[in-house]
Amino acid sequence: MKSTIDEFLKYLEIQKRYSKHTIVAYRNDLRTFADHMDLCYDIQNAKETDKRMISSFVADLVESGLNPRSVNRKLSAIQSYFDYLVRESLLDSNPAKSITRPKQSQRLPSVLRAEQVDQLFEEIPFPESFEGSRDRAILEMFYSCGIRRDELISLEFSNVHLGDKSIKVLGKRNKERIIPISGRLINTLQDYLSDRSGIGIESPWFFITEKGKKLYASLVYKIVKIYLSRVTTMDKRSPHVLRHTFATHLLNEGANLQSIKELLGHSSLAATQVYTHTSLEKLKDVYRQSHPRNKK
Repeated sequence: MKSTIDEFLKYLEIQKRYSKHTIVAYRNDLRTFADHMDLCYDIQNAKETDKRMISSFVADLVESGLNPRSVNRKLSAIQSYFDYLVRESLLDSNPAKSITRPKQSQRLPSVLRAEQVDQLFEEIPFPESFEGSRDRAILEMFYSCGIRRDELISLEFSNVHLGDKSIKVLGKRNKERIIPISGRLINTLQDYLSDRSGIGIESPWFFITEKGKKLYASLVYKIVKIYLSRVTTMDKRSPHVLRHTFATHLLNEGANLQSIKELLGHSSLAATQVYTHTSLEKLKDVYRQSHPRNKK
């Protein structure tokens, strides 16, 4: 089984449909699954695996106290693995296809309040340097456009059109989308480009390090965390918080879900609907704090 798992992982890398982080997680999940099949059923060949065995593995994970989100990720890895075996004609059918997933509670996204966003961009000082203007541009890009971290890192210089007030983003599954940008963000990007030209480095990537290299994930995360730490004590202070904030603030200001879905690059409206719950929680807070009958 482990040899076909390795072949499956190589297939994922070639297809480029998953991030490196996801592939590493799948590798660990599938090896755990293979070890379980070997230990409990003395099975080393995927052809000998059936639905009952896989269901037992999932049940063991749940009983061990593993949270439903992690269990479902492991099940997704197993289902994708068996789909691959069917596609390669190594199996006739996927024994994991119809296994019921454990229910998981919906976690509401962490978002900044409007006054915290104002504080971030109006009160927090950014260094008067290339890195200072770049970091501000990164933060404003996340909040104004709602793009993902990987999308920002991979944003090419040729896909930023200040004259047309838009950027072209390459999202998941190589799906392109056009996002409008505001006049305020354009001013910030122009300041960044001025400082960028000052370091005299050419690069196809829009956001770069001071040495002209492409940004990397941990650096972007560090930049966002440093500045968000100055305006919030939330546990989560990641680029995704700004993406969530972008969507939530649009919804609060009257934007419709379909438009927000297109801006975020979601494949289905279901993924966007979580922001309606965030707005509902805000309304509940307003009610609890303001309604006279609720104060008694």
